[in-house]
Amino acid sequence: GSARRLELRVRLFCRAVLLSGSRRGDSAFWLTRILKPWPMVNQARLLYLIFGPVSARDGHVVWQKMIEGPTDETSLKGLADAIKLLYGTEAREWTADDVISLVDELSVVPQRWLMENNARLLLLSGNSICFTFMASKAVNGRAVELARLMVFMVLVCEKDLYCMDWAVKMLQKVCKVFSSPWERKNFLQCLESCFARMLMDLLQAVLAGERDEQDSSFLNLFHLMNAQANFHKEILCLAMGSSSSSS
Repeated sequence: GSARRLELRVRLFCRAVLLSGSRRGDSAFWLTRILKPWPMVNQARLLYLIFGPVSARDGHVVWQKMIEGPTDETSLKGLADAIKLLYGTEAREWTADDVISLVDELSVVPQRWLMENNARLLLLSGNSICFTFMASKAVNGRAVELARLMVFMVLVCEKDLYCMDWAVKMLQKVCKVFSSPWERKNFLQCLESCFARMLMDLLQAVLAGERDEQDSSFLNLFHLMNAQANFHKEILCLAMGSSSSSS
């Protein structure tokens, strides 16, 4: 953000000259050449510089977009497509761990993103990278962080009109990663606690009269309540279907 014109020149050169080809293999090659010589923190900043959202007014990169408030699919699509490219078979120099680390580092550029924006980016990046990212947290014992991310994925599914069945299936897959029943139960308890805590926080904000022009506190509460209800409805349908077939 300190050299906006230079940033714009770098962005336009990389996109128009190096990454403009129609072949995914060529784009993967050049994106690898751009990123790989740098440490991970610089890779994340370069990725945001090239594919992050820009101002509709002057075309400059909007560095504060992901930390100021929830954003939309349009602002994240370029980053998600780049992540899918690096995770794909064409980018042979990138391991799954490399891409996961890059996504983790990206989520703090320039500061820690809102969790809703993290969740929306992962959803746009596709099932494979989404599951791999969440599974890595499960394996590393980060149950609380994983539960919070799962809640925001449910919220994004509700807001962006994705099928809630997807969130339930992702939950099932992630639960299988835990090595013991205790870890699985602890994660599910964290998930429900996170739902309850977020609902109470939003309700408190509404009761305190914390409103802006869009009345966002009430709208967020409305979306989260619907998200929780639809998510649990899918889980109940799944559980009742399983019990009926086994009886």
